[in-house]
Amino acid sequence: MSQRKILVTSALPYANGPLHMGHLVEYIQTDIWVRFQKLFGNKCTYVCADDAHGTAISLHAEKQGISPEESVALINKERVRDFGDFHVEFDNYHSTHSDENRKLSQAIYLALKEKGHIASRTIVQAYDPEKQMFLADRYIKGTCPKCGADDQYGDNCEKCGATYSPADLKNARSAISGATPVEKDSEHFFFKLSDFDNFLKEWTRSGTIQDEIANKLAEWLDAGLQDWDISRDAPYFGFEIPGEPGKYFYVWLDAPIGYMASFENLCQRRDDLDFDEYWKKGSDCEVHHFIGKDIVNFHCLFWPAMLSGANYRTPTKVSVHGYLTVNGEKMSKSRGTFITARTYLDHLHPEYLRYYYAAKLSSRIDDLDLNTEDFIQRVNSDLVGKVVNIASRCAGFIKKRFNGQLSSHNIAEDLTTAFQKAGEKIADLYEEREFSKAMREIMALADQANAWIDEVKPWVVAKEEGKDQELHDICSAGINLFRLLMVYLKPVLPAMAEKAEAFLNIAPLNWQDSQTLLLDHEINKFKPLMTRVEVDKVNAMIEASKEVLAQMSTAKPENQTENSWLAQEPVADEIEFGDFAKVDLRIARIANAELVEGAAKLLRLTLDLGGETRNVFAGIKSAYSPEALIGKHTVMVANLKPRKMKFGMSEGMVLAAGPGGKDLWILEPHEGAEPGMRVM
Repeated sequence: MSQRKILVTSALPYANGPLHMGHLVEYIQTDIWVRFQKLFGNKCTYVCADDAHGTAISLHAEKQGISPEESVALINKERVRDFGDFHVEFDNYHSTHSDENRKLSQAIYLALKEKGHIASRTIVQAYDPEKQMFLADRYIKGTCPKCGADDQYGDNCEKCGATYSPADLKNARSAISGATPVEKDSEHFFFKLSDFDNFLKEWTRSGTIQDEIANKLAEWLDAGLQDWDISRDAPYFGFEIPGEPGKYFYVWLDAPIGYMASFENLCQRRDDLDFDEYWKKGSDCEVHHFIGKDIVNFHCLFWPAMLSGANYRTPTKVSVHGYLTVNGEKMSKSRGTFITARTYLDHLHPEYLRYYYAAKLSSRIDDLDLNTEDFIQRVNSDLVGKVVNIASRCAGFIKKRFNGQLSSHNIAEDLTTAFQKAGEKIADLYEEREFSKAMREIMALADQANAWIDEVKPWVVAKEEGKDQELHDICSAGINLFRLLMVYLKPVLPAMAEKAEAFLNIAPLNWQDSQTLLLDHEINKFKPLMTRVEVDKVNAMIEASKEVLAQMSTAKPENQTENSWLAQEPVADEIEFGDFAKVDLRIARIANAELVEGAAKLLRLTLDLGGETRNVFAGIKSAYSPEALIGKHTVMVANLKPRKMKFGMSEGMVLAAGPGGKDLWILEPHEGAEPGMRVM
């Protein structure tokens, strides 16, 4: 069979926050598929990038007191570290804020314009009178004009799937300031998606996407495609549209082009890759996208139409997955199940999660549930109790009794042959992204190996005289069965496979190694390859997540408005005036502010109360840079009992308000207030 040339991408993570467990479903799924392809012998290239443009990026940077370029660079550094620690191995991880992406975005736009697929017209656009800026569609919220669902964004409804213009949204408000938007004329540029109606009806039924997704897209196609607004007005962090000063590409135009840009950046550094070979129309190479179900319209309507219109090839496959739930519910900040990648890594081995996700993932679009009890039981039972157990039961005898030398005879031919034949089915399951079925097949083999070892009882044979050869053959067969299992598990457990290769004293395994055995071969001393998941470490992770997010307790959940968030929280019990009178509110000058090493949300404030200073930890890092706070006056609770925290003693509380995240404001008194004055 000839070697396939495959380019693979995952959706570009938006560069405005840390990776969390939900993100990792996609990147682990993609990485497993890519590693299998490479292990199988195909030429597979995996690229990704930070999605670095848009209003959210510039606002986030503004709150930090740094430039958008500096902000996305910091996020990029964290992303590369977190992905690497989860063994997600990109051939290139780039940024959409790159020269390659700028040039490609402009070239594709101009090609579409030349062919008549770009229209311009003056529109009445929402304008935030408080922030004095036009509002991008994701910064307007209101009621869906099609189904009446509340709290929907300005470009599409997450309830009914309808797409529309922000101007069509009912009861609109600015998600930035809360102000009611006013109408203001602005010239905008549109991609005429309706020009590709027939093309998309054929493409979406070509087998490129799952039937369930094709059926959903058919609803939008039958309803008639609308022109897509691809421009935004200054101020906007992105690429300026060629020939149109003050007009910028909407982030969703250049984001998918970022796949091409990341690949082109890699091609510039590798002689064995050619950009045109993969992206020219009619290419024999494959392009596979892995995405979540929330961005189907961009990847399965706008993106293939743009590519086709600009005379590029379209994707070979778009694989769509569902969301992550934890213990049967959406990730929750209050329950500590909104877990960042780094919080997980601080407590648990990354390959526990890789295996658990693999054991739950399929080619369907079902949501994946991370049940913590099942997580502990499954990892301990499958990886430690079954796979590692095979090697640990046999390795000691080989090392002590036979100087680490495996037998030249295979005593378990039938069982070994069954293991080798299973490789074809397991490979097919990996190819079709049926990872959970592949894991079941592999664990069924592990069960057979353990049952055989239980039957032949090497620990009994070891005590019998004249049975050295039998013991040698049994334990050597066990080691070979373990080796075959590690071939099949290597896409999921690359670090464990590397340890196994060192133990077996072999070169890195590939898929074809499943058809050979280690006979008359010297192995090294066995060392533990995987330890059990400890319940207390899982609990510690949950508690740590609560601590990390404790300072965000006033923040609204994703996709919720301030009002809907407050409606979920019970009103606190009423207190008497005497209770309130006990609270000593004082004016304080922020004499110093600094970052707290190891803390995601905290700043350390030195507060001057007029004659004394207090050290206070405040969870406002997401909204303020330390430099922006020094010299400000604020209000603090001066008689709050000091609290010992992980990072030191906190001697009070700074009062702040807002929905949370970047939208958080310390309470600042009026001019003339002096440090130490009481607030009445």
